[in-house]
Parts: sequence; C-alpha cells; structure tokens
Amino acid sequence: MPLLEITGLKKSFVTPDGAKHMVIDVPEFALSERAQVALSGESGLGKTTFLHLIAGILKPDAGSIRLAGQEVSSLGESARDRLRATTLGYIFQTFNLLPAFTCIENVLLGMSFGPGADHVFAEALLKRVGLGDRLKHYPRQLSTGQQQRVAVARALANRPKLVLADEPTGNLDHANGLAALKLIREACAENGAALLLVSHDREVLGQFETVLELGEINRAGGSVKREA
Repeated sequence: MPLLEITGLKKSFVTPDGAKHMVIDVPEFALSERAQVALSGESGLGKTTFLHLIAGILKPDAGSIRLAGQEVSSLGESARDRLRATTLGYIFQTFNLLPAFTCIENVLLGMSFGPGADHVFAEALLKRVGLGDRLKHYPRQLSTGQQQRVAVARALANRPKLVLADEPTGNLDHANGLAALKLIREACAENGAALLLVSHDREVLGQFETVLELGEINRAGGSVKREA
C-alpha cells in the first residue's frame, strides 16, 4: 500500500463575482514510502492548494486522501491536527519561524504538537543542519539560508513519514538554494521520510530522478508542456 494515495480529489473556490473556479481535479496520485518526488508547475496551477489538501489544512470538495493508512479527508479538525502533527512535516517558502523564539525553541514548539518535546533530538537535528552553534540564536540573528535550515529541522522534529516542501528554495539565492535542497533531501533520507516538493525552478527540478508535471495529473490546471 502506498504511503499516500489520492483518488478523485477535487477542490474549487468561489471567485469575487460568485463563479465557481475549479483549482484541483486529480483523478489519482500515489507516493511510496521514502520516495522523493518533485512536482513541477508555474504559479497559479494549484501547487500549494494540492499540498494543503494533503496536509489537511484544506478540506476537499470530493475525493479520497489516504495517508499512512488513514483517510485524511474524512477526519474532523482535531483528528486532522493530530495526524498532521505526528505524520507530516511541512517546509514553507517563507519558513514561518516564530521571531520571539530561539532556533531550538522553534523546533521544540513543533514537537509540542506531536509526541512531545525531545530536547536531545531537537539539538541533534539542529546540529545535523549545521546549526549546533546557533541553538539560542533568534531568527533575526540568522541569515536567510540558516533560517531555512531551522525550518528543515522543525519539519523533521516529529519523525514524520512524509515531508511536504512548498518552493523551499524560493527565497534563497542560487548557491544557498541548491545547498538547502541537498540538505532537505539528505535529511529526509536519513530520517526515513518521503519527500514531495513543489517548484517551478528547472534547476531544482533537475536534481530529482522523478519529476511530475502538475498539469498532467491535475485536470483543472490544463496542460503544461514538459521542457527538455
């Protein structure tokens, strides 16, 4: 059984003029345990919406999302929160670190929504991403690349089965972006987590063995021509 299995997934939004706009219409999609897959697509094709549906942040209009054997789309809000806290890690483009908390406090806070704070593991994660000497630094005291590394450590804090990454190199320069991507892939592999990363950056996508075009799996997004 795949780690993630999606069938008949649909999500629409109402436009300001009252019209119904279909954003996601995915007949089927599956991801195996420990797999690393990149999802390509330009802005506006529904990449973030797709990830938010998988994470249970949004509820679909129709369809099934099975994650680690649980039907996400049928869970209540509190049950979705628990599943997200224990099974999913999420790396945002904007990092979403809490500015009033130190590096290790940001990671520990993420743990508090799952099995509970594990100071030893939190410190080990930050050391793994090269921030062992920045445990008590605040986000404002870090470079953009270092903030992204904290976000990676936080995403792995609850030993998730699946890590979702939404344009995780989008706010980094070229060198730091490729370094962050390498770190994300290595850290997921070391911790036994599958990775589903979305990006429109062809150089980022070129680092993956498996790249899927969102327009090919999402009928609402239209056709996207694959570049050579």
